[in-house]
Amino acid sequence: MDYLIEPSPETFADKLLGFTLPTRGARGRVVRLDGLLDAVLSAHDYPPPITHLLGEALVLAALMGGLLKGEKAQLTMQAQTQGGIVNLLVCDYRDGAVRGYADFDAQRLAALGANPSLAALFGAGYLAVTFETEHGQRYQGIVPLEGDSMAEACETYFSQSEQVPTLIRVASRAAGGKRSAAGILIQHLPDGEEGRERLHVRMDHPDWEHVAILGGSISHEELLDPALSLEAITWRLFHEEDEIRVQPGAALVRGCRCTLEHYAAVIARFPEAEQREMCNEQGIIEIDCAFCSRIFELAL
Repeated sequence: MDYLIEPSPETFADKLLGFTLPTRGARGRVVRLDGLLDAVLSAHDYPPPITHLLGEALVLAALMGGLLKGEKAQLTMQAQTQGGIVNLLVCDYRDGAVRGYADFDAQRLAALGANPSLAALFGAGYLAVTFETEHGQRYQGIVPLEGDSMAEACETYFSQSEQVPTLIRVASRAAGGKRSAAGILIQHLPDGEEGRERLHVRMDHPDWEHVAILGGSISHEELLDPALSLEAITWRLFHEEDEIRVQPGAALVRGCRCTLEHYAAVIARFPEAEQREMCNEQGIIEIDCAFCSRIFELAL
């Protein structure tokens, strides 16, 4: 068996790892969030159920965003509900920069207890996934927030909107006042030849069934183990395959892109009368960035 890996240090956290199984027509991404997750969560005073949810969502954004190519390509995930406790959850990824936030009803959340289900948090909700390519093309799919996790909703997105068999596993936990989250995404690649049956529309293809069984055997403990490198995880799952190709991916950082200039340009689009209504008694418009909780003051 050939195990092909670029000569580089092993990957443990806050960096994507990509891999392919050429003889099985499959590709994957693995990630573990550590310092990055702390950086995002430190901007908010979220209760544990929301930090758990946002941690999983940030992992999903990194895994799916890691499939894109180009510095300007972007992945945006938006989970929204009608009457749910979590009104809105947004995460996005662009060139290794990840950010996210949640808007929720704190009083109703407190009444749920320590480990609320996805259905209890979102009710009748939906997940919108938007891919924007390097050249500005946008593709969006919307799926119900059903099942036990947001990972299941993302699997549904790929199967329904892109007809790509996809397996996603995500783990999140808090210990010693610190939260960590990790995940793996595996897909069956399209055959791509016009006029032939495309492999990626066959959910029961034997190669995919084999890969999905192996990938699905990963445990939460393995994903979250800080001493286990992402390369070691890939090796554990697929060491019996004829060939594994591993490619180091993007380093991940908290990537809020808010600036005073950006908000000034947004406010300038409003009529002057509406701008004056936004001002406080001192004639200042205060803008609170939902992603990083920074407050910007704009004087008219």
